[in-house]
Amino acid sequence: MSDKILELNMESLPSPARRKLLAGTGALGLAGFLGGGVSFSALAKVQSAPNGSPLLGFTAIPASTADEITIAPGYRAEVLISWGEPLVDGAPAFDPQGNNSAADQEKQFGDNNDGMSFFALDDNRGVMAINNEYVNEQYLFPHGGSKATSLEDVKKSQAGHGVSIVEVARSEDNRWRVVRPSRYNRRITANTLMHFSGPAAGHAALQTAADPEGKTVLGTFGNCANGKTPWGTYLTCEENFDTYFGTKAADFKPTAQQKRYTLNASEPERNWSDFDDRFDVAKNPNEFNRHGWIVEIDPLDPTSVPVKRTALGRFKHENAAVTVAKSGELVVYMGDDERGEYIYKYVSTGKVDHANPAANKALLDEGTLYVAVFEGDKSGTPLKGTGRWLALVHGQNELTAENGFQSQADILINARAAADVVKATRMDRPEWIAVNPHDGRAYCTLTNNNKRGNEKMPVDAANPRPDNIYGQIIRWDEQGDATAQQFSWDIFVLCGNPIAHPQGVQRGTPNITADNTFNSPDGLGFDSAGRLWILTDGKYSNEGDYQGQGNNQMLVGDPNSGEIRRFMVGPKSCELTGITFTPDYRTMFVNVQHPGEEGDSHFPHNSPRPRSSVIMITREDGGIVGA
Repeated sequence: MSDKILELNMESLPSPARRKLLAGTGALGLAGFLGGGVSFSALAKVQSAPNGSPLLGFTAIPASTADEITIAPGYRAEVLISWGEPLVDGAPAFDPQGNNSAADQEKQFGDNNDGMSFFALDDNRGVMAINNEYVNEQYLFPHGGSKATSLEDVKKSQAGHGVSIVEVARSEDNRWRVVRPSRYNRRITANTLMHFSGPAAGHAALQTAADPEGKTVLGTFGNCANGKTPWGTYLTCEENFDTYFGTKAADFKPTAQQKRYTLNASEPERNWSDFDDRFDVAKNPNEFNRHGWIVEIDPLDPTSVPVKRTALGRFKHENAAVTVAKSGELVVYMGDDERGEYIYKYVSTGKVDHANPAANKALLDEGTLYVAVFEGDKSGTPLKGTGRWLALVHGQNELTAENGFQSQADILINARAAADVVKATRMDRPEWIAVNPHDGRAYCTLTNNNKRGNEKMPVDAANPRPDNIYGQIIRWDEQGDATAQQFSWDIFVLCGNPIAHPQGVQRGTPNITADNTFNSPDGLGFDSAGRLWILTDGKYSNEGDYQGQGNNQMLVGDPNSGEIRRFMVGPKSCELTGITFTPDYRTMFVNVQHPGEEGDSHFPHNSPRPRSSVIMITREDGGIVGA
């Protein structure tokens, strides 16, 4: 990063000039914060002005540490559905003592709901596809332990993972309810039959004794966030798949490829391998390669078989931000959520056919996967620069047999290694990506990276802080052409805490104030008006570096002015994640995940076992959320 510091005295600029500067740079042409030399008071005055941003039509709320949802005045937040509620025919009610069986859980709403999408059936009915990322064992198992003690425990855990498909209906007061029974309601779990498609389908690395052709696979798990295609299907993204594989074989040694995907076989986070040989990497090493993909699900066809689309690459997928280029190609932006990993883009070979939705599914099998390089501004201005997309194509950019890649399938199965070879930019945990519907800019949450700033992972232009405990949101501009191979970028917000750090790099950019301070941006989404909704999954100790930040929260940003306001705060020890809207934007759905993971919550409704829940948010006057 350049040592040059842009010395701007904001107090000396008239208000219109300040706003123009902020609109052009997202409040980030101000690099003097790195040395503590910029006055932040002028920007704070702009942000606290009575009129404020015309986009943000609500009153900001303070941080909270309460074990409840707090929300902006004039809004209501209500539970739609919680973990364990009956979903399909024959499902029993939730047992607060945890005695429900694995067979019961297969029929009930899954645990730790994350990314989700809403699919309208008509103005007052819809189907929701909702990820169930993982389970909280201490609440799932009646014995309260953190590990499975039997095959039944493992099956119950596997049944709590995956995706829940839920029909919902709206009543006259703009409240929604789950429809039971419904032909659409179903569970997709870690044992649901799926197909492989695309260049890697059938590859030797995907073949097992149970599937010698390498074209079918059981289940999906670690489902973090999501995407939605123009033809009405759901993309669920497999993230921390490595934590489900282990072995007790004393002579097991992980391969270089397994190490690259951070396999810790001797101490897996979940001990499924103790009771289910499918997850024992010594007995079934290729099963590990069959996960870490993006899975396409048709939520409106209960008989459809989910498909793992290998052309999109294998890594720890956070979400899939889908857009259609002006020239018609399908474009999918993706982040790999681990410290020092990469940002990817997929561009289809063919074009979207809006008149024939069935013809579009091949678009996810034939296309080019790219990885991003972020470079600094040539003039030395911090927090902005240019970038390039490098094709991960066999025979290009040194992706050859000499470097370990025998085919395109090899590249896709080992996408991280391919990105290493082309020297892509290691990022601070790329999580959700969202595309502004008004100008096509893509925004990505870089949630944090406390290992940035060493020889292996030095500070760089796009990741400008060592020990990055707060995270940032970066954005890039392809000048209206989502298929472009070059772009410009800047940082929309460098998160920080001016309460704990009044000056210096941990203070954050000037659009962070004592009133909106937050850490670890994670979930991200735009509404049709261009409001940027930001959800956090960070530290909630409310002390030290995190003083005054309270529980995890949801904020709203104005992409033009850079202003950010706090809209909602979740209960204790939760993450707020997943965001989707009804087509009229009068209802927003958001997820409360893992409340009480520290044993300090009874959310919702004073539950003896805290339960992850889908929350529906509406305005009391029935208007558009956020307006």
